[in-house]
Order: sequence, then C-alpha cells, then structure tokens
Amino acid sequence: MSIQATLKGFGVTFKAMLTKPETIGYPEHKTPVHPRFRGRHRLWRYENGLEKCVGCSLCAAACPSDCIRVVAEENHPDERVSAGERFARIYEINMSRCIFCGYCEIACPFDAITLENEYELSEYDRPRDLIYTKSQLLMPHPKSVPNRTPEAANG
Repeated sequence: MSIQATLKGFGVTFKAMLTKPETIGYPEHKTPVHPRFRGRHRLWRYENGLEKCVGCSLCAAACPSDCIRVVAEENHPDERVSAGERFARIYEINMSRCIFCGYCEIACPFDAITLENEYELSEYDRPRDLIYTKSQLLMPHPKSVPNRTPEAANG
C-alpha cells in the first residue's frame, strides 16, 4: 500500500469526522422508504365494499416460505362477500415466516393483496400476534410511513 493511498484514506476519514451526523428521532419522525419497499401485507376491497380476494389460493401456492393460509367458501347470493363465486373465509399470514419476496402480490390475478410500505411489525407475543388475520389485513396500518422522494434519495 502506498503513502498516497494511505493519505487518501485518512482524508476520507477526516472529512467524515467533520460532517454533522444526520439524526432522526425515530418514534416521532419515521425514515422515508423507497416507493418499491415491501413491508406489511394488505388486503383490498372494491369501492362497493366487496373484497377483491376470491379465495383462489394462488398467493399461497406462490409463497416460497409457506406462510399464507387460505380457506375458501362459496359466496351466498343473498349475502355476498366478494365479487367471485367464492371468498376467503380464512386468510392468515404468518409474518414471522414471511420473507417479503412479493410473490403473493405478483401471483394474485385480482390485485387483492399488496405489500405496503409499513415496516413496524414487532410484537411481544410472536406466535399469537405475528399471525395476521383477514380482518387485520383488510384494515390500513395504524402507523403510516412516508415514501422517499427522488430528491431525498439523491441527496
């Protein structure tokens, strides 16, 4: 290693020592995530209130970690839950097993499931609280996370 390379390394270190660190007060100010970030799952409804999920289980078949459980049931004509012939009576995702690959989102032909940008998924009781049920997945996450703008990503 030459003296020039060593001095260049010291210069980079000295320059970094003089810059002020960027501190974000985490609970109050969340770090913006990139728009393509894959976080918490969310099930969606149509504007008329019917669920988009028809219980086809393609998301469960595409999942490499086998963390999605779908039990389908036939729709009743007088009390419809989804737009299709069937609906997901049970839809559960074991978030402790999920690898956030997005295959479930890609496999769904109705865009019923998406991976949102929420990343606060810690729980105290892992076996009980990290299995998200259908009712939890249909609700928006209570703690929203901002998206990172292109200007902030470059700066």
